Amino acid sequence: QVQLVESGGGLVQAGESLRLSCAASGSIFSINDMAWYRQAPGKQREFVANIISGGSTNYADSVKGRFTISRDYAKNTVSLQMNSLKPEDTAVYYCNFQIRTQTMVMGYATYWGQGTQVTVSS
Repeated sequence: QVQLVESGGGLVQAGESLRLSCAASGSIFSINDMAWYRQAPGKQREFVANIISGGSTNYADSVKGRFTISRDYAKNTVSLQMNSLKPEDTAVYYCNFQIRTQTMVMGYATYWGQGTQVTVSS
């Protein structure tokens, strides 16, 4: 089985920074896409950023220039550095990996982290 464990959430004031991390463990053969999503109260889950196996990144317009996604290939870990945080960044943040396990012949399966709360006060 595969498990994703997130860390790094918390309560900060507007303008401050936080760094989220998500580590995958288990029967992993390879990881393609690593992404972060977030869900604010009463809203649908939305895409924040992703980084594919080749290193290319994409960001939601709302976080461009403030958030940076990175990955550690050796540790199967993705991080999200969040700077200049705003109250509207308040949400539960989820990591999302596309993983090929040791038992899969082809393709990738989607795995989600448990979520970590980020609260930004004004």
